[in-house]
Amino acid sequence: MYDIVLILLVGVASGALNAIGGGGTFVALPALVAFGVSPVAANAVSRIALAPGAVASAWVCRAGLTPLGGASTKALTAISLAGGALGAGLLLALPAASFDAALPWLLAFATLLLALGGRLSRLVTAVLGRPGALGPRAVLVGQFVLAVYGGYFGGAVGILMMSLWSVGLGLDAAAGNPMRLVQLAAIYVSAAAFFLFVPDVRGDLPLLAGMLVGAVAGGFAGAHLARRLPARLLKGSILTVAVTTTTLYFLAA
Repeated sequence: MYDIVLILLVGVASGALNAIGGGGTFVALPALVAFGVSPVAANAVSRIALAPGAVASAWVCRAGLTPLGGASTKALTAISLAGGALGAGLLLALPAASFDAALPWLLAFATLLLALGGRLSRLVTAVLGRPGALGPRAVLVGQFVLAVYGGYFGGAVGILMMSLWSVGLGLDAAAGNPMRLVQLAAIYVSAAAFFLFVPDVRGDLPLLAGMLVGAVAGGFAGAHLARRLPARLLKGSILTVAVTTTTLYFLAA
């Protein structure tokens, strides 16, 4: 019972973090490994458990959706579903050692992009004479690449999305959060559909169920909180998660 309560609280924290600014995987994954789940299975279990929470967050914020860089919500979501499925397939087929080595650097790059996104966006606008540098096709290509990463590992994929949109489109964190939540839900759902067929995942059903229930509650509450946070505070919370997770990964490398 103690373990179930603990994993339930982990789910709440992970779902809320994903809704507010991203980084829920960095709570869920280590917790599952600490419970004795293998890293690959923990990656899969956390994605399945966090998927309903991501859907709950997206539902709360659905009224704030707007086209992103000329790309429609339907097109962007279809790309996220396809990329998430491909990334999940790669996780099941390929070794993760080389990707794990590159991950801290990828997170550091994303953190810098997020921190400097406003300045880079203004620089791009001054050079090109228009806000942002990405057209609809570039937005979709970039989203597909991030969705593949999200299906493969998922850690900080929401931070990476906000980094791309901040630099390429001049979009602030508050305005982009509803679309981020919808795309995060699409990636998680398509990846989870693959991971349900992993035998190790079906052997951890109590942990999966506890984290899933907690993530739904955390995702729902976190999405309501994110809608009320000012843009600067929301960006600050995302940056805090980004810096913390990047530092932890460098220390563990």
